[in-house]
Amino acid sequence: MKDSTMKSNQASFILRGAKVVDAFTQPIDQDVLVIQGKIAGRLIPGTVVDPSIPELPAHGLIAFPGLIDAHLHFGFAEKITEYESETIYAAQGGFTTVLGYFLNNEDYTDVYTREQGFAQSRCYVDYGFHFSAANELHIAQMPEYVKKYGVSSFKYFMNFKGEEGRYLGLDGTDDGFFYDLLENAAKLKGVTIVCHTENIEIVNRLRTKLQSLESPSLKDWASAKPPFTEAESCVRAMYFAEYLGAQIYIPHISTRLALDEVRKWKSRYEHIYVETCPHYLTHTFESNLGSLGKANPPFRSADDVCAMWEGLQDGSIHVVASDHVPRKKATKEKPFWLASQGFPGTATILPVLLSEGYHKGRLSLQRIAQLLTQSPAEIFNIQNTKGSLDIGKDADFTLVDLNLEREVIPAELGSYSDYSLYEGQRFKGWPVRTILRGQTIMHEGKITGQAGGGQYLFRVPE
Repeated sequence: MKDSTMKSNQASFILRGAKVVDAFTQPIDQDVLVIQGKIAGRLIPGTVVDPSIPELPAHGLIAFPGLIDAHLHFGFAEKITEYESETIYAAQGGFTTVLGYFLNNEDYTDVYTREQGFAQSRCYVDYGFHFSAANELHIAQMPEYVKKYGVSSFKYFMNFKGEEGRYLGLDGTDDGFFYDLLENAAKLKGVTIVCHTENIEIVNRLRTKLQSLESPSLKDWASAKPPFTEAESCVRAMYFAEYLGAQIYIPHISTRLALDEVRKWKSRYEHIYVETCPHYLTHTFESNLGSLGKANPPFRSADDVCAMWEGLQDGSIHVVASDHVPRKKATKEKPFWLASQGFPGTATILPVLLSEGYHKGRLSLQRIAQLLTQSPAEIFNIQNTKGSLDIGKDADFTLVDLNLEREVIPAELGSYSDYSLYEGQRFKGWPVRTILRGQTIMHEGKITGQAGGGQYLFRVPE
């Protein structure tokens, strides 16, 4: 019955010897039966089943449900290869599902067709799309996007007013547009509006004053976008959402001021969800990374970093996601104010949460499972197949060696991007096997899956 070779392409097997953890269960000794790529049973260790079903030994490992990165960006790497490189990168980090944003002014009917032409034959993990809402056409066609393409989340940039979004080809909008967007979204059951919260009028004035500095730093970048500009727009987004009955998701929250406002509002209106990113758990504006660390929102103070950990602990933050942008290092090595924003991040999410969270007593493994599996699955309408190890779900696993210490070496992780914020650092706790629908796609740092093995996730609102 045992298969000592641990066959990587078996869609039916028994996972033996792992401690299984999910959003509802602390790690327990349990075997898991997989039949044709689906979870078929969670068994008492050693339970005898059909002897023709091979075993996959996982002794000494933690078995999470397959991880979900709900926030990455397509369109910033080489178009012909980015779905391959960035989903390899995701698999290296233990992720079996990614949800990527598109920031376009055009009709998403054309965008969807074009991007699927690239993605379907290249993705190594399962994938879905978020669309941005940038003009009247997008509001008018939102019901069609939901019904026809299974896209149930739409991003709105509160900062893209005037010419601010022009570098991405996006029109400027205003609060009237935002009002109409939320009003229409509220009519569509299960649709979420992802709100980038930033008061750009204040940012523009502050940024103009700071751009004359001879040697700007990450602290100056943070001064151009102070916590008030995030918190005030969070309040405005939540007020609009409550008044109109819409569901909103606030990505990459970074400040105590904003998180405190979210906590207050959640006591009066429940349809608000919040995300933070690993870099807001590990970096402050005192970092010496220079333009390499330029992001939006910027790195914050040490107190804000503490606040993000507190939000993970008390449940006021629901999801950790990467905001992954696979640009080359060369795009960062420019005069400070012209350097690109964002950086790669998917593959290092779990090591950050394990090394800086679990091993330092800040987070339980169960809480990490909530943040990276169950919560993103439920918020973004993939809970029928993803987010847990319940019977009938896809047999997606992330097998983790909690004691494995490994240095972050960007070239080993597979992204088009050629650097990492964490380059040279050592983290304790790494994924050693990624299993997608019963098939191993990464084992001990080696990609064993196939391009095109990932499937598109048609997300049905509920």
